[in-house]
Amino acid sequence: MDYRVRVIDRGSAVAVVAPHGGAIEPGTSAIAAAIAGDDGSVYCFEGLRAGRAHGDLHVTSMRFDEPAACALVAGCETVVAVHGRMDGDDPAAVWVGGRDAGLRAAVAAGLAAAGFAALADGHRLMGLEAANICNRGRRGMGVQLELPRALRGRLVADAGLLAAFGGAVRRVVGGWKMR
Repeated sequence: MDYRVRVIDRGSAVAVVAPHGGAIEPGTSAIAAAIAGDDGSVYCFEGLRAGRAHGDLHVTSMRFDEPAACALVAGCETVVAVHGRMDGDDPAAVWVGGRDAGLRAAVAAGLAAAGFAALADGHRLMGLEAANICNRGRRGMGVQLELPRALRGRLVADAGLLAAFGGAVRRVVGGWKMR
């Protein structure tokens, strides 16, 4: 088996999704779980075989139509999607996107206050398309986090740092009430 789908529907108004989890974009499943904590609903589509090329499992966010993911996010007010990106010339900053401009800016500010570099505008992965999985909640707008490989590696290797990152996003997103 090359992949698995993990869904924890806690009846929360917020879903945190990692559509390229496991070995597809390493670290994104753990980061999504840290953001959701014990209250948020979580969805992860995970590549299971380390060392395998997972390009065939990397469905773009605008075309991501796995039924369990679509059902979960359709019932939530807010969706936070966790993605990985290449380090490129910016190996530290989280690129925050999504159609919810206010929440996008607040998440970037919350991450910065917790000591993480973040950009809410001016990057190439804005996630503004209505079809993007992060924008398919009931409000039609959510947040997308694009984390560079180096930062994902640091977060997964350091439980305290991962908890700080997850907590920073959780505090800003709020809305963990039951739907």
